Amino acid sequence: MSHSITTMPDWGYLTTELVSYLQADAMAVTLAGMYTIEHEYNAQYIARHYQYQLPLGKLQLLELTLYLPYDTESADIDAVRMTAVKSALSWYKSLSSQNEDNILAGYEALIFDIQLVGGGSSLSQGDREDEKNSALQRLKHNFGVRYFLEDLVVDMSESMQQLQVFSWDDWYSIAVAVRTPCELWRFLAYHLAQLQQSAVNHIPSFESEDALVEQFLQSPDLFATAIAVDNALIKSKVQEAPNSALVAMKLAYKNRSTTAQMYHQHMEQAATLWSQLSMQMIDTYSKKQISNDGNQLEVPLAHWQQQLLDESLFSRHELIRTLYRHPKQSTSLQKEGYVVHQHSYESLGRHYVLVFYGQESKGPNSKAAVQPKLAKIAQDVATRLPIIELHHVVVLGIDFITEKDESFFDIDLWIQPVDAMTQRERQLTKQMQKLKQQELDKQNTPPASSVESGKPAKAQKEKLPQVQMSLTIPARKNKQ
Repeated sequence: MSHSITTMPDWGYLTTELVSYLQADAMAVTLAGMYTIEHEYNAQYIARHYQYQLPLGKLQLLELTLYLPYDTESADIDAVRMTAVKSALSWYKSLSSQNEDNILAGYEALIFDIQLVGGGSSLSQGDREDEKNSALQRLKHNFGVRYFLEDLVVDMSESMQQLQVFSWDDWYSIAVAVRTPCELWRFLAYHLAQLQQSAVNHIPSFESEDALVEQFLQSPDLFATAIAVDNALIKSKVQEAPNSALVAMKLAYKNRSTTAQMYHQHMEQAATLWSQLSMQMIDTYSKKQISNDGNQLEVPLAHWQQQLLDESLFSRHELIRTLYRHPKQSTSLQKEGYVVHQHSYESLGRHYVLVFYGQESKGPNSKAAVQPKLAKIAQDVATRLPIIELHHVVVLGIDFITEKDESFFDIDLWIQPVDAMTQRERQLTKQMQKLKQQELDKQNTPPASSVESGKPAKAQKEKLPQVQMSLTIPARKNKQ
């Protein structure tokens, strides 16, 4: 007999990024009902439960892999699949009844993988080493909303979060498409809403997971969080007008313009580059820690990694775009060095300071002169920035290097946590901001230390390291 087989996909970077949010080692799970399958179909299964604490909430994944002999009939595969899903749903129901508050605070997903053991061999005929050597082939299968409306009818009541079921192939296709933990979380919310709508209307609201994720990524709602942050920045007087790129992208998506696809490609490229940059910087720092007698940070390394990875598609786009604007700056500005203030468009409380070192080796803004002061810059910005919600200041010290036909970024990174303000501090800060604004209005000239999003300023000076690392990354030849 023949089966539709799927090949190993390019997982992208999201699955690697999620490791930073893992709360504990995977827990082995025993599913009721699977014992019968193992004996009746000469099968074997492995179930593991993962818990992730994402910035937007808790994500719990149950990964279920079922090994079947290659000569298993299609009808038997369908029956086994249904029994396995029912077993997972039963396990989830038991879990949710024990931890109802935790379940309601996040999302739970089942990733179901079916692998066929080639040549009719059985996993019971040998040890784990034999399993590795067996000709395993992954079965391509899908669920979609019709499966739960027509084949396996389940209660999709709106009163309780439900286990969202994906085939292994669909799950990793979704991960590659959404690219960031932020978008994955929002897609799960979108997916669950579509399932519930279908259950109420008894009409499938989407044909396939691929179609649904494409619909999700083409919606102007993709920019809702960025717009909320942008408005808050204007209200806080951190920037004077809406981000023009954000406005243009949302309008293109809303009007289904031909440029929307181009914008999305730019965001995808930026998401990958930012992921590479972040992961390599943390890896570089980790190696430095080992070489320095294994000294440990007061805050776990994963926390710093999360600060960099907790950025949406649009937020990553803006950060990468700021980096690649540098070659287009005037010769004098590149020679002297400058600072660009940028913001996270995923979290209002995370602020970026990109310090582009001056090219004069002995100049006041050269790498040698400014690098030791990066932490002071972070402390100064944390003290002066008029964002009450501020929780981290991320400083990038950037040296743009050109050798022959290749260009590189040599990047130093400092991450400065900022303590949450008390109510009294918030009141005083608001009063100080108001007085400062009145003084600025009188003078009608911005002070040297003012923060303007996306506008170059001379490198600032001031205090306190938390993370330091250096990384060389080839610059892209095709700039946006």
